[in-house]
Amino acid sequence: MRHRSVGDLMTPVAVSVQRGTTLKEIVRILDEYDITAVPVVEDDRPVGVVSEADVVFKQTLGGTARTAEELMTSPAVVAGTEWSIVRAARTMEEHRIKRLPVVDDVGRLIGVISRSDLIQLFLRRDRAIQEEIVEEIIAGTLGLSPAAVTVEVDDGKVTLSGTVARRSLVPVVVRLCESVDGVVDVVDRLGYDQDDTSDTAAGGDGLHTGQGAGR
Repeated sequence: MRHRSVGDLMTPVAVSVQRGTTLKEIVRILDEYDITAVPVVEDDRPVGVVSEADVVFKQTLGGTARTAEELMTSPAVVAGTEWSIVRAARTMEEHRIKRLPVVDDVGRLIGVISRSDLIQLFLRRDRAIQEEIVEEIIAGTLGLSPAAVTVEVDDGKVTLSGTVARRSLVPVVVRLCESVDGVVDVVDRLGYDQDDTSDTAAGGDGLHTGQGAGR
């Protein structure tokens, strides 16, 4: 089971403009490709982004911006191909943007990922996420009894409760759940029977309560 990455879902060929691209041409590109923003590149590397909001806002202020360099928001917020879908979605939310240019290992523009590319993953039914975690992770990968761990899913937020045999299993369970497509957060409320992470601990008391993973 592999969590799909930005590289899996991005549009491989991104539309881009140069610093000197005119306002008129930018507006035409946004309309023609039905997109809300376009990256500005120099030597194939994103240096900024011009969005519809940039065009409207800066023209409203006085209408002096006439090129991509004058209109763009810089520096560009970009994603790597190895990024998880959750990381991309949270970056879009943090910066209040709808599209992320995707760059390769040396910073060259190779694609773009948008909210619409992500939406299907986050629209997975909670029941489907719960079944995948219980059947493939709890029972399958870890070989635990499904009765030992309770999995609750609400709008992609997973809450884990119950008891596992060893403390070292707790972060493993959390990481595997984070890797499931459609999961946006994991809250760890797992207890354990034995603390095998401490040289001095003879055994746990089973009273551990984990904190939310919050990733």
